Amino acid sequence: MSPSSKATSSRAIVEDVLGRHMTREIWTANFDKVLPVSVQHFDLSAVLPAVFYMFRFGQRRGKGKFLDAFASGEGTLQIRKRKATIDRIANKLAETNSFEGFCSETEEAILGDLLLCFCLENAKHAFGRKEPVQRVAPAHYMSSWIDLPDSVAHLRYVPEMIVAMLADQDGVHVQQNKEGDRTWFAIGRGFEDNVLLNPFQQGMVRRGELGSRTSDRFEEDTEVGLDQLLMIRLAQLMGSAPDKLRGSEGERISNQRPISERTAKNFSEDIRRFVRFYADIIPRHAFVGLMESCIAVGLTTILTSTIEILLDWAETGEIRKKNEQEPTYLFVDCSNGVNRRLRAIAEQSMDDFMRRIQRVPIILMALRLLDWESRYDLKIKALEIPTKPYATSWLNMLGDLLNERREEAKAVLYDLGLKAETLAERLEEDYPEAAHTLRNIESQSNPVWRIAESLVSLQGRKNTLAKLIVLIDSAMLVARPNGIALKRSATRMVAGIGTRKRSEIRSLILTDAVLDYLVHLHVLPSGSRKSLRVLSFRNFIHVLYKRYGFCVDVAPPGMTISNEILQENRAILERRLRDLGLFVGVNDAEEMKRLQPRFDLASEDNNGMD
Repeated sequence: MSPSSKATSSRAIVEDVLGRHMTREIWTANFDKVLPVSVQHFDLSAVLPAVFYMFRFGQRRGKGKFLDAFASGEGTLQIRKRKATIDRIANKLAETNSFEGFCSETEEAILGDLLLCFCLENAKHAFGRKEPVQRVAPAHYMSSWIDLPDSVAHLRYVPEMIVAMLADQDGVHVQQNKEGDRTWFAIGRGFEDNVLLNPFQQGMVRRGELGSRTSDRFEEDTEVGLDQLLMIRLAQLMGSAPDKLRGSEGERISNQRPISERTAKNFSEDIRRFVRFYADIIPRHAFVGLMESCIAVGLTTILTSTIEILLDWAETGEIRKKNEQEPTYLFVDCSNGVNRRLRAIAEQSMDDFMRRIQRVPIILMALRLLDWESRYDLKIKALEIPTKPYATSWLNMLGDLLNERREEAKAVLYDLGLKAETLAERLEEDYPEAAHTLRNIESQSNPVWRIAESLVSLQGRKNTLAKLIVLIDSAMLVARPNGIALKRSATRMVAGIGTRKRSEIRSLILTDAVLDYLVHLHVLPSGSRKSLRVLSFRNFIHVLYKRYGFCVDVAPPGMTISNEILQENRAILERRLRDLGLFVGVNDAEEMKRLQPRFDLASEDNNGMD
């Protein structure tokens, strides 16, 4: 029996024992009450246009007119997608009155290269003008009119989570703000009411009702950059913004937040401060790149902190209090892989983290099992424990059930014990290892953990772990110019076996774009004053450690690193900051080493909210 057919057969057995509805909910890698995103790959560079749409209309994006405009004609959806290439899009644009002098093959090729540089991206990040286009870049607000990727679900609910964190509302779903609401990130209002939308809406005015998909217009006499103008012309060929999402998923934006409440708040604060102070100062193309770094740092910290909370919950059954939540502390190779000693230590640090997360799929499965049992228990249902925006109280209740600290635990664990025995009996012939796990009371008396471990093994341990790893890779923007990690293949000796195995090794780094972003963010003062605070090099390193878990001149917990190597890493970071024009130091005294931004803030006061 092939692995794929065995996997199908195992699910059929589980479905027969547990029921189709329960199996459909637990046979997954996701659990939105912990982390409201799909545990799989997503493209971070394509997230902002979807965020723009949700902020502007207060709904999830549905079908738009991209394929109608650039891949019209007969054929299946896949055939039409393959037709939508840079060459075809450039040809369509050249035919409009907005573009003159782009009629020849050479001129259209130039136009296509400009589109590929500023506005669009091919599938699999491929080069060339004949590949199918898959993503749109956030060069301007009008990028939200282009429905790429064609399904917003392909972004794995990351835009929805970002919108929920920034809007910071109460309730089950994100709601349209009323006029006069005091908020930085207004939902469904004008551009000027939203800190993130406002910098990307140059030349836009509203001509019609607020909720109309055609009311946003570009004033043609407005001066904008070439990247913005290209995006505007692309969007104008659509004729209107995409419709709201229809069908079973619905258009409403979930207000579910990750359980890492502290890092979610930090993420919202970082974006707000950076955009408010620098959107009109940093050149547009550079600003978009720094926004990618901002999101990469924030999402990575949220993910690592969530994983730490999950691992702790498995031991205690409780979610850490907000002020006790911390990200994972990882060693940063400040040489970006150039220094072999530093690279090796950074890879070891990340390897230790990757080994620790191997238990996370089992913890998530245990939570899904307890969640299912609890939602249909009448006594627990009567408690009406809230799960949105944060599910902390609910997860603490599940932890009490797991550890038999509630009277309802007896019935829940008894029912799961019966399910474990029934499932073991059905799996015994074709899946003896899973059946043994379900019956191995000596090593694990709690049926929740036995079922969770068995189901994860039936799903495929490597598969479930691989999905979690690619989610982390996506957040870190591995090997991308605005990212915070590198990955390489290496051959290592397997301990105890004597054979060599090829594997992927990751290390945390700070690209120039990330350093640029972090320095510009942390020289800002608290409050609304458009001025700078004195940020010493020492304090900057401390902020990286406490806020994001980036270890520069200290060893992560559980690792031993010589002081010589730590100081070498610190010296390399100092040199790189100096080369980037972000460092000022008149002598070797630590108190005289401070950081400065490359882009000066405007001198006038900012009359925004504190």
